[in-house]
Amino acid sequence: MNDWTVYLLECFDGTYYCGITTDLEKRVAVHNKGKGAKYTKHRTPVRVMASYSGLNHSSALKLECRIKKMPRAAKVKFFDDVQGQLAQMD
Repeated sequence: MNDWTVYLLECFDGTYYCGITTDLEKRVAVHNKGKGAKYTKHRTPVRVMASYSGLNHSSALKLECRIKKMPRAAKVKFFDDVQGQLAQMD
């Protein structure tokens, strides 16, 4: 099923966190309760910077891994590029 989302959060301290989920709203709420991930536990509140949906689980995991290896600026550029490509498809 293609219902997985890769998301990029900005934490309270200005750092970024990338993850995957099938329910972004619920996952962000869990992060903001300090229970979402070890990295975000003490960096709340978090806010969604960007997301990319419509992936299967395997593709989402691979993309998450690739994004986590990117430098900070490249992470934002990746999501900006994806959003631009999706807008052109409309």
